[in-house]
Amino acid sequence: MNRNLPDLFDSWESYRQTCRELSHALAGLAGNQVRLAKKTSNLFRTRTEAEAERLDVRRLRRVIEIDPERRIAEVEGMTTFEDFTDAALLKGLRPPVVPELKTITIGGAVSGVGIEASSFRYGLVHETVEEMEILCGDGTLRICRPDNENADLFHAIPNSYGTLGYILRLRVKLLPAGPFVRLTHRRFFDLTQFLSELEAACARSPQAPDFVEGVAFAPDDFVMTTARLTYERGPVSNYKGMQIYYQSLRCLTEDLLTMRDFLWRWDPDWFWCSRSFGMQNPLLRRLLGRWMLRSSSYWKIQSWYRKWAIEERVNAVRKVLHLPVERFEPVIQDVEVPMEKSPEFLEFYFREINIRPCWICPIRPLDAAGRWTLYSMEPGALYLNFGFWGSVRSSSDKAPGHFNRNVERIVQKLGGRKSLYSQSFFPEDEFWRMYNGAAYQKIKSKFDPQGAFGNLYQKTVLRH
Repeated sequence: MNRNLPDLFDSWESYRQTCRELSHALAGLAGNQVRLAKKTSNLFRTRTEAEAERLDVRRLRRVIEIDPERRIAEVEGMTTFEDFTDAALLKGLRPPVVPELKTITIGGAVSGVGIEASSFRYGLVHETVEEMEILCGDGTLRICRPDNENADLFHAIPNSYGTLGYILRLRVKLLPAGPFVRLTHRRFFDLTQFLSELEAACARSPQAPDFVEGVAFAPDDFVMTTARLTYERGPVSNYKGMQIYYQSLRCLTEDLLTMRDFLWRWDPDWFWCSRSFGMQNPLLRRLLGRWMLRSSSYWKIQSWYRKWAIEERVNAVRKVLHLPVERFEPVIQDVEVPMEKSPEFLEFYFREINIRPCWICPIRPLDAAGRWTLYSMEPGALYLNFGFWGSVRSSSDKAPGHFNRNVERIVQKLGGRKSLYSQSFFPEDEFWRMYNGAAYQKIKSKFDPQGAFGNLYQKTVLRH
């Protein structure tokens, strides 16, 4: 790691000055719709262009302070996890839960619900946060903790996607890092055995691994990865160049990575989605890898592809030429399903969706999980997150969102939850039942009474 410290750290004085300016700017926009002005996003749903004032929060992108003795960090909301993690590693520490892609911001992972292979031990990203400073719709800055006068806002921010207020600063717990991570991969050809071993690996025990995750390559081909921090040296693998991490899972039984490379093992190939961009071709990888092997590069191309409606344009040309038009529905989702319901979900998944591979990440919400207003889960229960990102062949007789809607239905039936970073097709009454609409409206009226930030259904389903 070779980072310029001024790029990573900010001062309290600078932070507070920015907060005062943002507060003043937002107060002057009373009665107007407001959106963030920022360069990056990890959302997979477009928003309709609408008249809205832009609030520039791009300056809040650094770490203010790291306290090694208390093992906490004060971090600005727009700080990417790449920068946050690099700052922590300089002190021999790490965030307990580090989402897999470098450009996810700490504020975004809290307001949008972030997970990782350590989530069976430490819960979701927002469960690692002790305090937040939030800019509300009227320009008021509020310090929010689970035990102060703004506890209701603190507990409602996860899964609110910026509709209750913008997170300007967070106080986040940290853990010791260690220099290396040793991985063990076990391959299974039977679903029942795979799930049984995955559950056993996640048992609450001092001997439990530091990280656990799985990948479903096919209905009869699974890999479980367990990983532990270590000080033992040895030859380390490098998945930032010609080697591809997910392809190693079925080839190796053990692996060793540096701490930093382990945290970003999925980023160079956007899990496995780099194949859609040709970047698993050895020649292209060698020629373009320096610039392309990074999730943000794929994201920029994907955004450009959507912005210019490339698929629609190609289909229009095919129609003019009387060529057959193939229809595909993008299905880019992360869902959490109770462990005991996972076999039923996977049976549905391979029958109806069948995007391969599928990421499987165990999650155990902490004891306070029932208090999170908009994303409550059973405290202490084990869930599996299934992440699948691709397209499913469709036809003209299927309604828009047919496959995504089927995913929503099965997840609801099985008592799970669906992340809202991508397209959603819930009817409004069903949406508010799932995401605690009565409580949301009460908090919304208290902290954003003029609706400066829009509401959650409008933003995540209607894409306003």
